[in-house]
Amino acid sequence: MKKILAGIVFLCLLAMTIGAAFPLPQKSEASAPTDGWLKSGGNLFNQNYSPLAQINRQSVAGLKAVWRARLDGSGMNSKYSGEAQPVIHEGVIYIVTGADDVFAISVKTGKTLWKYQPTLDETISTVCCGWTSRGLALGEGKIYVGQLDGRLVALDEKSGKPTWSIQAERWQDGYPITAAPLYFDGLVIVGFAGGENGTRGRVKAYDAKDGHLVWTFYTIPGPGEIGHDTWPQDNDAWKHGGATVWQTPAVDPELGLIYFTTGNPGPDFNGRVRAGNNLFSVSMLALEAKTGKYRWHFQQVHHDLWDYDSPNPVILFDVKVNGRVRKAAAEASKTGWVYILDRITGKPLLGIDEKPVPQEPRQLTSATQPFPRGDAFVPHHVDIAPEDFPLVNQGRIFTPFWTEGVVAKPAPRGGANWPPSSYDPATNYFYVCGTDSANLFKAGELDQVPPREGQRYLGGVFGGAPIPGTGIFAALDMKTNRLVWQQRWKEPCYSGSVATAGGLVFVGRNDGRLTALNSATGKRLWEFQTGAGVNAPVSVFEYEAEQYIVAYSAGNLFAGSPRGDSIWLFSLKGTVEQATAP
Repeated sequence: MKKILAGIVFLCLLAMTIGAAFPLPQKSEASAPTDGWLKSGGNLFNQNYSPLAQINRQSVAGLKAVWRARLDGSGMNSKYSGEAQPVIHEGVIYIVTGADDVFAISVKTGKTLWKYQPTLDETISTVCCGWTSRGLALGEGKIYVGQLDGRLVALDEKSGKPTWSIQAERWQDGYPITAAPLYFDGLVIVGFAGGENGTRGRVKAYDAKDGHLVWTFYTIPGPGEIGHDTWPQDNDAWKHGGATVWQTPAVDPELGLIYFTTGNPGPDFNGRVRAGNNLFSVSMLALEAKTGKYRWHFQQVHHDLWDYDSPNPVILFDVKVNGRVRKAAAEASKTGWVYILDRITGKPLLGIDEKPVPQEPRQLTSATQPFPRGDAFVPHHVDIAPEDFPLVNQGRIFTPFWTEGVVAKPAPRGGANWPPSSYDPATNYFYVCGTDSANLFKAGELDQVPPREGQRYLGGVFGGAPIPGTGIFAALDMKTNRLVWQQRWKEPCYSGSVATAGGLVFVGRNDGRLTALNSATGKRLWEFQTGAGVNAPVSVFEYEAEQYIVAYSAGNLFAGSPRGDSIWLFSLKGTVEQATAP
């Protein structure tokens, strides 16, 4: 009897020790993926979190590659970017390249099982920011891919053969698809890019069986719709108002709502042609998943002049605030803040204050801007004036400008861009990849008229950085929106992250390294050279009782990182050594 009791005590102490080292996820997050990685973002909440802990802070030093698969040179030219997160289901890895080529690869062997090539028109001219795809959707035995030519295609999961294909929008009109579609409850939901092309943003839902259109939501409201009064009533600026959607929505199945954020208004840098706050640009939106009906919005930047669009995916989670568990929705923005809202009502969860900001009458600037309570993850002012550039307002965020040009932070490529953030439900830590850079903001076309469909509509120029930018990788506590830790990288941070129950955060680097950080401190515990920029988030899954990490190593136009065409699979039983540094 004494031996039995001693054994029970030992097991209890062991469980407590493991729990202290790697806290177990909350029960509400039981849908986090284990035997696969079924969507971009991991689960419906977009948390980029894995509850697997076989690979942990103690064991990660033994992590090596199992195999390296090549993607036939797809997407390796300079115009392409590799930003897609792999999807894994029933022992098969699915990946899409910047050329919209889709590959199915066996987990066991690393061999290509099938390949789909859309053979895109090389004359496509309306793609902003590099030819890329940010991922695939999976559901009902199909793989769904949105293409740069505006087509939405469903592929048979087993064979790769198209089961249906529809022209969702025309690329000639400025509507390529770069975001991973979302499969949810019989629907395929997709947002359209084109924010610099004088387009009117939109999200559409299609029937997963045959591709017929179910609903459309315009992110720029038309006459008679909520928010239309925030646009001029004496011109048609709203028809070219931007607010495009760069990312995959998050879903709360219990509430039946999808959540996403929008891009900047058009034209980017000239506010004089679009008086008002310009809803629903630079906003978080909640829609009914089944109908596309508007539920609520929160605008993060009023009458944006700085290209402070919100391309980072929204993440959902439950968090205890002031002793009460609240349903939250959060998004890291180019402004350098994380905006935390109640996902039922759309109201700020920790407080967001409207504060007066400097004015420029020629830009019809907003009198106030929203300032989230808590910490910014990138600096909001310029410490020292760059040579030949006098400082105005210390280069602070929301400093207005006109034709003379003003240096300020963050830059349009600063803050958090496309690379997805991650969230650990056990600690409530939110991990964000950002860039600290200044920009020369400058308006140009003063009497601009709306362009023809598909033409650039900027209202100025992307002025460029007078000094090089650096990367910022940071952890924030979502109970307080305060920094837990923060580190500066010598190069821009341009890769999504994934957190695990093993106490790790996996994040790629522009120089080809995949790294694993201690999620509590940010200390680097492991790295592996892949041979090309790792600018996409990894996926984490279990197959035949073994935990695996899969990474896409392909490089990126914005990051200026070396190109490649590799998929790497890692486990604690791997034997393949790292590649030569590019």
